[in-house]
Amino acid sequence: MGSNPVHPVPLGFVFRSRAKEEKAQDAAKAPVTDSTQTRHPEAPKGRPTPKRSAAQSQRRSVANTSMSRKDAAKRQREERRAALERQRQALASGDERYLPARDKGPVRRFARDFVDSRFNIAEFFLPMAVVILVLSMVRVPALQNIALLLWLIVIVLIVLDSFVTAFRLKKRLAERFPNESRRGAVAYALMRSLQMRRLRLPKPQVKRGERP
Repeated sequence: MGSNPVHPVPLGFVFRSRAKEEKAQDAAKAPVTDSTQTRHPEAPKGRPTPKRSAAQSQRRSVANTSMSRKDAAKRQREERRAALERQRQALASGDERYLPARDKGPVRRFARDFVDSRFNIAEFFLPMAVVILVLSMVRVPALQNIALLLWLIVIVLIVLDSFVTAFRLKKRLAERFPNESRRGAVAYALMRSLQMRRLRLPKPQVKRGERP
C-alpha cells in the first residue's frame, strides 16, 4: 500500500501569508475617514464654507443696518425741523393744532384772550424799570429818592393789578368751563401779563377792550 508523499511548504510562502493577514487586520482596525467630513455637502468645492458664508452675510447685514439707522436719524431730524416750523407758525397765527402742550386747549386760549383784552400794569414793568434804573444812577439825592419811591409804587401796583386779574379770571373760568380742568390757567395768565403785548407768544388774537 503506497502512501502519499508530504510536500514541504516553503517558509517564504508562510511568512508572506502572515504579512498579508496582519496588513488586512491593521486596515480593518484603522478609523474610517469620510471626505464629507472635510467639506459640507451643500458647499461646493471652491466656495466658502457655511460658517464663513454666515459671517460674510452677517457683516453685510450690519452694514445695511447702519445705513438704515443713518437714514432714520436723518428722517427724524427733518421731521423735528418741520414740527418746529409748524409750531413757530402756530404761535404767530394761534393755530391750536400745532401749539405747544402748555398753550393748547380752550381754557388756556380763554386765559390768553382775557389778558390780551385789557391793560395790565405788569406789561409796562420793563420800560418803567429802565427809567427807574437811570434815575437811580444819577448822583442827585433827590432823583435817587424819587427812583426808590417809584420802585415801591410800581411793585405795589403790579401786585394789586395781578390780584384783581387773578380773581376776575378765576371767576370767569368757573362760569365758562365748569366741567373742565382749570389747573394752572390763572398762573399761566399772570405770567403772560408780565410780557409786553407785542412780545407775547402765541400772538394776541383779540383787541384791547374786546370781551373774550
